[in-house]
Amino acid sequence: MTRAPTNLLAVRSLLLAHLDLDPDAARPQDLEPAEVGIVGDADHVGGYHCGSDRVVAGDYSVVESPRDATGLTLDASALDVGGFSVTSGGAVHDLRSFSVWCVARCVAGTDDTRDIREIIYSPEGTTVRRWDRLGRRSTGDASHLWHTHFSFFRDSTKAGRDQTPLFRRYLTTIGLLKEDNMSAQAESQINSLFNAVFNGGSSMGRRVDPDGPGPDPESNSVVAKLDYTMYRLDTVLSQIVALSNRDLTDEPAIVAGVLASLTPEKIAAALPPSLARQVADEIARRLAA
Repeated sequence: MTRAPTNLLAVRSLLLAHLDLDPDAARPQDLEPAEVGIVGDADHVGGYHCGSDRVVAGDYSVVESPRDATGLTLDASALDVGGFSVTSGGAVHDLRSFSVWCVARCVAGTDDTRDIREIIYSPEGTTVRRWDRLGRRSTGDASHLWHTHFSFFRDSTKAGRDQTPLFRRYLTTIGLLKEDNMSAQAESQINSLFNAVFNGGSSMGRRVDPDGPGPDPESNSVVAKLDYTMYRLDTVLSQIVALSNRDLTDEPAIVAGVLASLTPEKIAAALPPSLARQVADEIARRLAA
């Protein structure tokens, strides 16, 4: 049966945590759990609220983009948000202003909207509009006068990509969530490093001074140190791949020699003392595996 994926459940939980002001009581101005839906009810025939068991022939949520066709699973890939009204920062914020704010971010092409296929909404409660990344449609049915619909490309749902950043930014903008002290650049760098270490692929690709202080404070930061380590690992692994493709008399010995030069201690020297031992132990374990 069609499932509610973890990444959209996280968005649902985030919105309810900050817009359901009194979880113990139903209040007209609160966003209630029943108003934030992912899996379509029995009336839904096809569309992003349905998984592979409930899509139909020629379903627009599958056939209009290769991102949807290759990402089709049992997971639904949509989120409905109902009405709310909160006062924060001396202003009133509701479903209408929320929807218009999100659409504006999509129009601007911000990174945190790249997985959104469409938003169906009403800017003032009397007309229904649709922002469609593919430019196929511009309106929707009357039910969207009182709720806003978000469709996410199915490949992003299949990959479990985090969809909370846009909604977290909205809550921060209106003052319901404290601003994260970490810059977007630093967060992006750490995410890139995490993917390089645990998911394979290249590192961030910046040459930095491993001994510091370097030309600027960032060159001696923890992120920069780890970046340099990943750069060195990428270089050595590239050399190993090149050697493995050559007809060598004693290829295993040469490869072993390259690996031997990459000692945990040398790698750890590029890191702050507080992290050196942890990194050395982890890399030693991986090289010995």
